[in-house]
Amino acid sequence: MSLAPRAVLVHRTTEYEELLARHGTHGQAAFFLSSRGRSIDEVARRHRRTQQALADVAAAVPLQWRQSRVERADLDRFLFGPEDVVVVVGQDGLVANAAKYLSGQPVVGIDTEPGRNPGVLVRHRPRDAAALLRAAGAPGGTVDELTMVEAVADDTQCLLALNEIYLGPPGHQTARYRLGPDAPDAAAELQASSGVLVGTGTGATGWLRSLWQERRSKLHLPAPTDPRLLWFVREAWPSPATGTSLVAGELGRGQGLKLTVESDRVVVFGDGMETDALELTWGQTLRFGISGTSLRLAV
Repeated sequence: MSLAPRAVLVHRTTEYEELLARHGTHGQAAFFLSSRGRSIDEVARRHRRTQQALADVAAAVPLQWRQSRVERADLDRFLFGPEDVVVVVGQDGLVANAAKYLSGQPVVGIDTEPGRNPGVLVRHRPRDAAALLRAAGAPGGTVDELTMVEAVADDTQCLLALNEIYLGPPGHQTARYRLGPDAPDAAAELQASSGVLVGTGTGATGWLRSLWQERRSKLHLPAPTDPRLLWFVREAWPSPATGTSLVAGELGRGQGLKLTVESDRVVVFGDGMETDALELTWGQTLRFGISGTSLRLAV
């Protein structure tokens, strides 16, 4: 007998909860904010809206379904199952935070603060949760298949991201590496830079776009469902030993970008989740490309 679907509600700690954890009481938190020209009233109102949205979504879960919750900080320790329907209640970035831990489960994005969030990934309101959950739990539910990027190391470590993956030095030093196409006999260039960014069409509204604009790149930004990635090298340094001829490009399905580390230590993380990063050292190889897994986002 197959298991009933499980609704997994993904949320993050509110600013109000963080203030209480730091200062102990509402009054002390209010005093702290007032000393910096802010009022706790707005923070508390936003907290209440978020809590109400979570309560409304939880009440919309069908009675025969199972239900669970996971906070953003615990995503890397949470075990998602194939029968899960993931409901992200919060901001657009929270969908990206959850995406890297999924393997094809449908995702419903619920916006807790319409007008404050762009609503690119959290597209729906709490009142729509019941209908969305029924549709997501049924075979053939309508979803957008959003392209994801992956980085695979030679020691089998793997990282997925919805927006972008960044490789760079752990501090403000320079990363040294050899970079080139992941193809037989392809030429690689020794580089020294502040890092390499590989992004998707979903990420083209954020960090990837800022690099694209800064370079005045003639590459076409991909749409979220396009099977294309763009990559940029940040602040490549020309020297007698290091070059700057390979600083931007596009990857299609089946194509890859290969990087061999020539530094003592570099870090690799996706979608801003620095606490869940890969660490590579001298001689290790990393390959970037389009992931075989996509984010199935309910429309």
